[in-house]
Parts: sequence; structure tokens; C-alpha cells
Amino acid sequence: MVATQSALDALVIAGRTFSSRLFTGTGKYRNFAEMNQALAQSGCQVVTVAVRRAELGAAGHVGLTKAIDWTQYWMLPNTAGCADAEDAVRVALLGREMAKTLGQEENNWVKLEVIRDPKTLLPDPIGTYEAAKILVAKGFAVLPYINADPELARHLWEIGCVTVMPLGSPIGSGQGIKNTENIQIIIERSPIPVIVDAGIGVPSEAAQAMEMGASALLINTAIAQASDPGMMGKAMGQATQAGRLAYLAGRMPKRTEATASSPLAGRITP
Repeated sequence: MVATQSALDALVIAGRTFSSRLFTGTGKYRNFAEMNQALAQSGCQVVTVAVRRAELGAAGHVGLTKAIDWTQYWMLPNTAGCADAEDAVRVALLGREMAKTLGQEENNWVKLEVIRDPKTLLPDPIGTYEAAKILVAKGFAVLPYINADPELARHLWEIGCVTVMPLGSPIGSGQGIKNTENIQIIIERSPIPVIVDAGIGVPSEAAQAMEMGASALLINTAIAQASDPGMMGKAMGQATQAGRLAYLAGRMPKRTEATASSPLAGRITP
């Protein structure tokens, strides 16, 4: 796997350690060649796959699981397309078996998505919570996709989820971080990693989320739908690193007045 961060600042989720803080998706690419180039250029180590689309052989997903070298990436099966908790649990179980058949026998991860409204594609908080409780009890490492709701996030980490994944803005919208205040509250309170998922459109928005203190990002559409996915993947990877470094460095305080950057001592005066 490609190392993109110092080992001193590794990301740890459910006992697994990653040097990259950028997760990427596999949907909406024009072809698998562009997808693999983007994955490699981004430096990502975790790649999410929609279990239902892979199992059904949906358009753009036929042969997807075999198109990726799973010795190089950790698979994050997701429950996209599930409208209720029962369906999400069933698909999560399929995803765990899929990961095993592809050589990741110890993979019990699931990105939990429960979405009832196909127009807004906003996560259903009640269905998400219900499914999360069941999946945690079944031994899954649950990474739930949620609205930027600090109270829901608290309930989810209290029942044993290994991350929370608040959306920046609606899936595939490219609107950037529209929920700054709530995401900041979640980050400041959360005892588990916070992964900003959905809505990031350009690298400056990726850097913004990381500067806020997010543990990681999940970006798909902005990379897949770029004119050059490989180049955009690289840009997103570098922006993720830059934002993380800026967060660790600590920004200068904002001031209401200008202050000279050069010393006044020794000034030439008339």
C-alpha cells in the first residue's frame, strides 16, 4: 500500500492502521482503467464498494471486484441502495462474505447506508441507528453514513460504531462543506474517528474538512467525474495531506487589525 502520511500520524480504525486519510469509492467511473489510475494516484488505502451493485452486476459494476487488486487496498463494503434496516443488515452480511471470497478473511467492515428517499439521498437516521445496533451485535465494524447531527453521532458511538461519517452536503452534489458548524461539533466531541463523506467537489474543500480536524475523507464523484480522474485523485490526496498538516500545525489567530510581518526595529526614517 502507498504510504502518504507519517507513521507518527497514522489513522487507526477498528484496530487497523492506515497511513492515508483519503478513502475513495468505485462508482461513476467511465471505465476500470481510469478507476485504477485514480486509486493509485490518490494514495488511498481504503476503497468502498456497493455490495448490491456488485452482486447484481449493475451497469458500470460488472467485473468490478475482480478489476481491483485487493492485496493493495482494504475493502469497505457499503449498503448503498438499502431503504430500511432489515435490508441493510442483509446486504452487510453479503458484503462480509464478498470480502472473504476476495481474500480478506478478517474483513468485518461495513459502510452503513440507509436511504429511503431516492431524490434527496439523505440518510435515514432511525433506520441507520436500528441497523447499526444489529450489526455491532453481529461483530461488524460499523462506519455509518449520517446527516451532520451531533446527537445521532453520539448515539452511534455509544452503541459501538467505529467511526461516524457525516455528510458535507448531499451525495454527488459537489456543493462542498455546507454543515460546517455541526461537523465541527461532532469532531470536537467524538471519541472515535470522524470521516467527512459526500459533497466534496474540489481539493480546497477536502483541505477545509481536514483543517477542521476531520480524521479522514471519503471522496468518490469528484474524482470519478473529473475530466482526468487520475490527476484529480492525486490532487485530492495531496489536499487531504495538506489539510491534515495544517490542522496539526495549528493556524495563526485571526485578528481584527493588520499587523506588520516585518520588524519595526531598525527602520530607515527621514
